[in-house]
Amino acid sequence: MPMAKAVHVRITGLVHGVSFRVSMARLASDAGVRGWVRNLPDGSVEAFLEGDERKVQRVVDWARVGPPRARVDRVVVEVASSRNHRDFRIRG
Repeated sequence: MPMAKAVHVRITGLVHGVSFRVSMARLASDAGVRGWVRNLPDGSVEAFLEGDERKVQRVVDWARVGPPRARVDRVVVEVASSRNHRDFRIRG
C-alpha cells in the first residue's frame, strides 16, 4: 500500500505572473495529489499537498523548477498533518 504524505510548501523567486499556480494545480490534479496553492502578498507561492508519497514528492520536485517563465530561488517544505482534501484547488 502506498505511503501517504502531507506537506506545506513555500516557494520564493519570480513565481507570480508566470502561471505557477495553474501549472502546479494541473500537475497535482493529474497525479492525484490533493490540497491547494495560492499566491501570497509578499510575492511567494504557498501550497499544501497531500497524497501518495511519491506523487507528492513529484510535485515538490517540480516546484523547485516551476513553469518555463518562473525563477525559483527557494523552496521550503515542512511535514504537515493530513487534512483530507477531496481535490486540488487554486486559492485566491
